[in-house]
Amino acid sequence: MENSTALLYRCQLKQQHMITDTTLAFLRELKNNNERIWFTEHKSAYQQAYGEMLDTVIQLLVAISQFDRNIALSGLDPKSCIMRINRDIRFSKDKSPYKSNFFSFINKDGRKSPWGGYYLHLEPGGTFAGGGIYMPEPAVLEHTRGRIDTHFAQWQSIIAEKKFTLHFPEGVLPSGKLVRPPKGYESTNPAIEYLKFKGYYTQRFFTDNEVTDPAFISKVVQTFRAVQPLIEFLNRALSGAA
Repeated sequence: MENSTALLYRCQLKQQHMITDTTLAFLRELKNNNERIWFTEHKSAYQQAYGEMLDTVIQLLVAISQFDRNIALSGLDPKSCIMRINRDIRFSKDKSPYKSNFFSFINKDGRKSPWGGYYLHLEPGGTFAGGGIYMPEPAVLEHTRGRIDTHFAQWQSIIAEKKFTLHFPEGVLPSGKLVRPPKGYESTNPAIEYLKFKGYYTQRFFTDNEVTDPAFISKVVQTFRAVQPLIEFLNRALSGAA
């Protein structure tokens, strides 16, 4: 029997909300007027834009739960999957107080956990979706490298899958890369180029016209389905599974 959260998701899904031109216009204006006074004066526009992003995340949670059991069992709060729009400017030369995009990350146990997951970055002219782990902590990276090393044939099979290459023609991307082999690995290792990676993620970009098209969420879901085997592989490294 479904829990109350799952039932809420399904009710929201039936409404089939979508991202509109109004939301993209707000983000463009925010980028050009990135200051607290302007943001306060346009708070209602932000709330509408945030609402569209939230509705999108709710629909994505429902869809992902159909093919990723870990997400289905996590009971994630949709709001907790969306990053705050306020920027952390404490150690940044750029003191702009707000991000000019929305970013959601959906993974097992929530976005503050180390598990790999699915993400949607919404930004005029730069929207993308994908999955993986980006700039993981050293311990997470060590476990990931170890699994790639010992299960390299499986890794190759996943990233060579037709559905994967169709959605991610650039393949798996590194969030930084070592010049030399990491400690404990030889340069002759068949997997060495991947073992040098400091993270493992994928990207599929969407035009603004695609974002505001009714089929957008369906396309994002297809993207997530394509990357699910990679995410499962990465997460098995963290769980210590054989």
